[in-house]
Amino acid sequence: MNGLGNDFIVLDARTRPLTFSPEDAQRLGDRTKGVGCDQVIVIEPSQKADVFMRIFNADGSEVSACGNATRCVALLAAEETGRSEVSVETSAGLLKAKVDSADHITIDMGKPRFAWNDIPLAEPFHDTTGIELQIGPIDAPVLHSPSVVNVGNPHAIFWVDDVYAHDLGRFGPLLENHPIFPERANISLAQVTSRNGLRLRTWERGAGLTKACGTAACAAAVAAARKGLTDRKVTVELPGGVLSIEWADNDHILMCGPAELEFEGTLAPDTLVR
Repeated sequence: MNGLGNDFIVLDARTRPLTFSPEDAQRLGDRTKGVGCDQVIVIEPSQKADVFMRIFNADGSEVSACGNATRCVALLAAEETGRSEVSVETSAGLLKAKVDSADHITIDMGKPRFAWNDIPLAEPFHDTTGIELQIGPIDAPVLHSPSVVNVGNPHAIFWVDDVYAHDLGRFGPLLENHPIFPERANISLAQVTSRNGLRLRTWERGAGLTKACGTAACAAAVAAARKGLTDRKVTVELPGGVLSIEWADNDHILMCGPAELEFEGTLAPDTLVR
C-alpha cells in the first residue's frame, strides 16, 4: 500500500501470530532483493481498537507513529467493517479515523508535544520553536535553528526559502543521528508558500528520503502555526502529493489525505527469519 508514494508492506497477523524481527524488515524492505518499501506494517488484534498497527522502518528499527500508514490501515479496517469511522491502536496511542473514500481519509493524530524532554532532546531548551543546531560554517550556516516537535515521533523542521535548494540526502543522515536527538529524529525542510500553504521534504528516520511523511506534515504545520508563519489549517505539498493538516481548537491534529492498495500477495513460509 502507499500514501502519497510513501509505501508499505502490510502483513496481516490477526488470524495467525507472526514472529517478526528487525532482520525480516530489512529483507522485505530491500528494494533490490526484497519486495521493497519505506516501512513494514504488521497488523495485529486489538482489545481497544479495530486493529493494532506495529511499524518497522526499512532499516529494521521499530517506531511508534506513521501518519501515511495509519491512513492505509484505516482504509483496510473501513472496508472490512463497512464503517466509515474506525480506530487504529499504535504504541504511541489510539488514533481515530474517518474514511469518506480512498482519496479522503482523516486521522486524528492527537496532540503535539513541545517540551524538550518529550521530543526528546539531549539537553534542555526553553523555546522549541527554534533550537541551537546548525549545519555549515558558524558564521554562515547552511541550515540552522530548527523547530522541534513530537507527534508520536521526534521531528526537526528547518525553515528555508526553497526546499529543493539543499542536499537533504547528504544532510539528512547527519542530522537524524545528531547527539542532540537521543532517539534520532525525522529531518524536514519546510518552505512557507502562503498563510495556508507549506512545501515540505523529509528525511525519515530509519527510512531515508521519502516521497511523503504524514507525521512530518503534521509537525511542520503545528510548528509553522506556533511561529506565526501560517494559520492553523494548511495544505502541505510533498513530493508525492498533498495533505491537508488542521491544528484544531482542541489542540488535536487532523490529517487528511489518500491511501492506495497496490497489490496483494502471500509470502512463502521461509521468507521470514526463523
